[in-house]
Amino acid sequence: MKILITGAAGFIGMNLCQKLLHRGDQLVAVDNLNSYYDPSLKQARLGQIEASSKGSWEFHKLDISDPEALLTLVKSHPDIAVIVHLAAQAGVRYALTDPFAYARSNLLGQVAVLELVRHLPRLRRLVYASSSSVYGGNQKLPFAESDPVTHPISLYAATKGAGELLAESYSHLFQTPMVGLRFFTVYGPWGRPDMAPWLFSQAIRTGQPIRLFNHGKQSRDFTYIDDIIQGVVAAIDQPSLPDGLLHRLYNLGNNRPVELMRFIAILENCFGKKAIIDPQPMQPGDVASTWADIGRSQAELGYHPMTSIEDGLRQFTDWFQNHVSA
Repeated sequence: MKILITGAAGFIGMNLCQKLLHRGDQLVAVDNLNSYYDPSLKQARLGQIEASSKGSWEFHKLDISDPEALLTLVKSHPDIAVIVHLAAQAGVRYALTDPFAYARSNLLGQVAVLELVRHLPRLRRLVYASSSSVYGGNQKLPFAESDPVTHPISLYAATKGAGELLAESYSHLFQTPMVGLRFFTVYGPWGRPDMAPWLFSQAIRTGQPIRLFNHGKQSRDFTYIDDIIQGVVAAIDQPSLPDGLLHRLYNLGNNRPVELMRFIAILENCFGKKAIIDPQPMQPGDVASTWADIGRSQAELGYHPMTSIEDGLRQFTDWFQNHVSA
């Protein structure tokens, strides 16, 4: 099966490419290798894909917010059967610095990818990345796909919610099945350097203070990368959507939120060092808690996360210490 993957040099993208190539799929991989964080990490991820490749793949440095370039690429691959759209401008706080980056990648880029359904005659479905951030300040926990998502509290969340609405309209207009995956705080080896596991690990390792927002009174549904990939692959392989639907949303989380102080205690155990805590007030656009109701994903995708936070952080810190000392 030939699959187009956007954001292939990203954290989730790298792991998904490795998984799909291992089972023999053909991949057309796209990423713009932007400088939101060090592009050398993205290049290293591409090297990991190449090193572990058992299938056929090609990589194109391309920005999804360039519709003409994206269309030119797919016209040379009319046999693409599935699109997995992972590319996006990530991060909540960076939106306060460069909101236009989110408009380009998460809105224009989303439309550019959705437009491809007009030009791929063998396309059977489009799977795209959404985010737990769409739940905004909802007080009901755990978050379920049927909950309202009309009050985003960050620009990032607003663009991801808009992406879901765009997919809803395109699936209806062009009768193409689409699946949106709401990821919950994905972590693991090769993760992003702007995320808590990396930031906290670096602070503990070097004896620097951890800036702990909302004075540590937060919890996150941390989800290990291998569990996320299992869910994404299930969404790719799902024979059909239930009840004749053309668009379906799924939470991919761990269903076990972790308080940040416990998260730090586990990291302290991994490093054998105590953390220095610098309590800070809540940041704009942040939320106190996330927690995924994964009942729909379990029932319809066979999704069952298996990795405990202790095991996941041990695997991350083992990789992290090798990576930063290399």
